[in-house]
Amino acid sequence: MRLAVCNELFEHWALADAFRFIAQSGYQAVELAPFTLEGVLAERSARRRAQIRRMADDCGLAVTGLHWLLAGTQGLHVSAGEPEIRRRTLSYLSELTILCGELGGRVLVFGSPAQRSTPPGMSASEARSRAVDMFADWAVSAERAGVTICLEALPADETDFMNTTADVVDIVRSLASPAVRMVLDVKSMSCEPTPIPEQIELAADYLAYFQANDANRRGPGFGATDFVPIFRALTRVGYHGDVSVEAFDFTPDPATVARGSIDYLRRCARTAGITLPGQPVDRQEKRKR
Repeated sequence: MRLAVCNELFEHWALADAFRFIAQSGYQAVELAPFTLEGVLAERSARRRAQIRRMADDCGLAVTGLHWLLAGTQGLHVSAGEPEIRRRTLSYLSELTILCGELGGRVLVFGSPAQRSTPPGMSASEARSRAVDMFADWAVSAERAGVTICLEALPADETDFMNTTADVVDIVRSLASPAVRMVLDVKSMSCEPTPIPEQIELAADYLAYFQANDANRRGPGFGATDFVPIFRALTRVGYHGDVSVEAFDFTPDPATVARGSIDYLRRCARTAGITLPGQPVDRQEKRKR
């Protein structure tokens, strides 16, 4: 498993400085939010995209992909009934898919609660059907770009659509596309009564990405969420993908959150019997095992 961190933690830093700090903190990869990348969606932005990829490469960082896909947009919605809004939404998602591939990323994390909640005056069943149709159309461009769409469960206080791991599993199954899988997010899973290890087992066949945070929306290790059973469950289901730190509360400061999160994740992984990339091997513990 490779450790990554989401770059909006450092939104107010110069991107090159953020990349250097992320690499120096021990992360192998970075997950990018489009709203933090000035100029990447402008016409003729190929130079800017190449520059960002080169900055990451120069720091030894891989780009895992993109998230916060529709943050900062206006008038886009995956369940919209208006043909023009649907066209613009699909066009925007397809452009992000191309961007992801050009930056070297392989996953597109779709959360976007405001842009997926049931529109006023529309039934929940119709909204779900329209969203699934949108995901199916989007999957065509994702397959072409070699990128995987990862649908994310979000709690009911954020949206009324895809609230549980089981909800997302059902939709991924119904789409039956190799380009549509799911992400598991610890904060969101913590809102369900089902224990997190059981949710990991339920999602195992469709799991393509994993986001790490505490139930309190801070970084891993900055609350009460125990990651040892989480790492054990991921190992049990054969997950070898990225584990990306996504904090929503940056208290006390971004640098402390980034460093504290990776230190905590490494300790938990070691306790779970896992050696992460870039993690020093405890020779004494290795002999004991």
